[in-house]
Amino acid sequence: MSCLRVSSRGQDASAAGAIVHTDGLQSYRVLAKHGYDHRRRPQDTTAPGEQMLPRAHRAISNLKAWMHGTHRGVSDEHLPVYLDEYVFRHNRRGTPMAAFQTLLGLGAIHQPTTYRQITRRAA
Repeated sequence: MSCLRVSSRGQDASAAGAIVHTDGLQSYRVLAKHGYDHRRRPQDTTAPGEQMLPRAHRAISNLKAWMHGTHRGVSDEHLPVYLDEYVFRHNRRGTPMAAFQTLLGLGAIHQPTTYRQITRRAA
């Protein structure tokens, strides 16, 4: 990425004087010349045991534990569906009644399904 593109994108995305955290890419050095408080954090300067993105690391670790623990691994074919399920559960972790409310809402707008309808579909 050229210096010109970096500075124009920076000006479009934030105001002068803003703090901008970046990795050690040389193209970002031009930001300081355009009035930004540029704080470089190259990955090779990260202290041992410290993660660059601790929240992202935690989310990925939780995803991996859920995949291996609950599902005992997932095939590439079904991975998108399991990722959707994980994101759905992660986004609703603070509202335990959300699933019940969703079921209640669905039950209120649909006609009941009879046993005959269920068994006919299975055959």
